[in-house]
Amino acid sequence: MGFLELLEVASMPIVQVLLISVLGAFLATDYCSLLSADTRRSVNKLVFVVFTPCIMFANLAETVTLQDIISWWFMPINVGITFLVGGILGWLVVKLLNPKPQLHGLIIATCASGNMGNLMLILVPAICDEEGSPFGNRSVCRSIGLSYASFSMALGGFYIWTYSYQLVRSSATQFRALEAAGLVKSPNKDIDSDPHALLLKPHQNQDLEIQGKQKVSTRTYIKDLLHQILEELFAPPTIGAILGFVFGATNWLRNLIIGENAPLRVIQDSVKLLGYELIFF
Repeated sequence: MGFLELLEVASMPIVQVLLISVLGAFLATDYCSLLSADTRRSVNKLVFVVFTPCIMFANLAETVTLQDIISWWFMPINVGITFLVGGILGWLVVKLLNPKPQLHGLIIATCASGNMGNLMLILVPAICDEEGSPFGNRSVCRSIGLSYASFSMALGGFYIWTYSYQLVRSSATQFRALEAAGLVKSPNKDIDSDPHALLLKPHQNQDLEIQGKQKVSTRTYIKDLLHQILEELFAPPTIGAILGFVFGATNWLRNLIIGENAPLRVIQDSVKLLGYELIFF
């Protein structure tokens, strides 16, 4: 397969996603007025609570076995390294650009998280269904690819809520504490003031940051972190992934819903139908 053919196969799924995104953006504009702000929030909740858990459960339960779970030991490490490297790069950006203290956590979290959303759940089926795809049989490519994507998405969600979210939350907490204590200073805009007083000096930002950090106790931070981890474990996508692993790794549970002779195969078929709606959303 030549370079141009590979480029075409790789580009078509991206073009499909972009076209659908443009259509969705147009429908959400005031000119079209079909998707209001409340409607968009409801659709997002529907995707998060129903469609995403269903597609993760359906693909993991059908394709993942106990041996696969053992052989995928490297995936949590890889995702963790991604967040670690991104966090280091974000920290360097903060040190070089010296933004406002309340933005430090947001910048580091953004660099660490990268693009860990639902995009792969849309791109993988599009790539597998494309003519000339180098990944072999369509059904095998789709099922195994979605299993990898679902697992990485579950891991990414765990890291986002336990690491990235805590960075943003701690920065916001520190800033609110500084505001309450009256320690947040703004530039002096008085016309008659000294020109040097118009800007806050860099060390003032650092002093405010240090004072804000001192107000957040370690015990409170650990307590909030554990609480957030528990919340993430009970998030719908994470529950869908956990149930998918349980059913896939347990033979008797797997035989109940997976396979042509499974007595409860209608459950798997129904969940799969719901999950594939995510691709269209």
